[in-house]
Amino acid sequence: MTTIAFVGAGSVEFTRQLLRDLLAFPELHDATIALHDIDPERLAVAEALARHTAELCGAKPRVVASLSRREALDGADFVINMIAVGGHAATLVDFDVPESFGVRQTIGDTLGVGGVFRALRTFPVLDALAADMLAVCPDAWLLNYTNPMAMNLQYLAATAPALKAVGLCHSVYWTIRDLSALVGVPHEEVDYHSAGVNHQAWILRWQHEGRDLYPALDAAIEADPGLARRVRVDLYRALGYYPTETSEHSSEYVPWYLRHDAEIERLRIPVRDYAGISAANLAEYEGMRAGLAEGRTPPPIGDEDATEYAPQVVHSLVTGTRRTIQVTVPNHGLIDNLPAGAAVEVPATLDRLGVHPHHVGALPPQLAALNRSFLNVVELTVAAAVTGNPDHVRHAVLCDPATAAALTVGEIRDLCAAMTAAHGDLLPEALRIR
Repeated sequence: MTTIAFVGAGSVEFTRQLLRDLLAFPELHDATIALHDIDPERLAVAEALARHTAELCGAKPRVVASLSRREALDGADFVINMIAVGGHAATLVDFDVPESFGVRQTIGDTLGVGGVFRALRTFPVLDALAADMLAVCPDAWLLNYTNPMAMNLQYLAATAPALKAVGLCHSVYWTIRDLSALVGVPHEEVDYHSAGVNHQAWILRWQHEGRDLYPALDAAIEADPGLARRVRVDLYRALGYYPTETSEHSSEYVPWYLRHDAEIERLRIPVRDYAGISAANLAEYEGMRAGLAEGRTPPPIGDEDATEYAPQVVHSLVTGTRRTIQVTVPNHGLIDNLPAGAAVEVPATLDRLGVHPHHVGALPPQLAALNRSFLNVVELTVAAAVTGNPDHVRHAVLCDPATAAALTVGEIRDLCAAMTAAHGDLLPEALRIR
């Protein structure tokens, strides 16, 4: 029997979506689902929703819930990580403090000031999670959804190299699906190749029955001037390859957009977008919790295709069904012109033997240059935590393209100190800048 542990199961809507996709596979109907969260109320809601989801799927898994992480992990074959350290309150800090210094962000969970400090408060929990897994389920696969993805995977590779960990994100899938719809081609008939870093990867090839689809995309953009008013289309026109993450994300990994009022207007960039999304997620949870308490049936999940990667990984490794997905893993000979050991996003084949990342070769030089700028921030953030050197926190933010475009060296120093004070005990003692 397969055992799948959910860490951060209190992210109830995402837990429910993953369970729906997992239990869509008949081979997993009798799996053990072990739920863990540090919030007892959220854990109880997640357990109730898990049982409801199983019933809707016609499955009879064994569902257990525990406030003890190690107890939930004991004997697991797969561990799905989706923690959010500090929750909505910490997310607001990540937006409000930089904004007070004049730094604009849209999502704030991957790079920039928000990404760096989200990583710093997440790393200690990753340490504990890795220690628990190596103690009670050393052969389990860690399937990570928690952002900042590249920082988290690069940190785990440095501190827990024996752990079998991969990062999962559906941005490439949805990019291909949306682009294919735009040019009128069924996405399931498309062949594509993508690589780079998570949230800043690139569609290197995109074909239908051997026909390059980029000319059709060019025609669609030419026919609809509104399409050009998006950051990722602007990046595509500048660099020659389409980026795999949304315009909201993409705008804050480069120095060219968020500091300019005119560019924000021209490209319709939604500043502070994730602050509103986070508040909506909290309200959704509260509504679901109240509904369960009153005995109401949870709202339907939706009838979209089962697209999340974690269920596909579990099913392939259990049954031997071969699939190719995108994963974030250390760069051990995968992308030739990105740093060795850096967390990169590449295609990988799944089968009963595991997860097998593909060798990509060299990216086009302009794409690799932009990815290296991204990975500089990742490397310095990880170095800060591994060495316990708070100077590297400042160095990471100094090297962040969007922050460096907005602030002076002195302002960045003061911003890092203000972020440290605002996050307080969520940060490791050694990295609390004074």
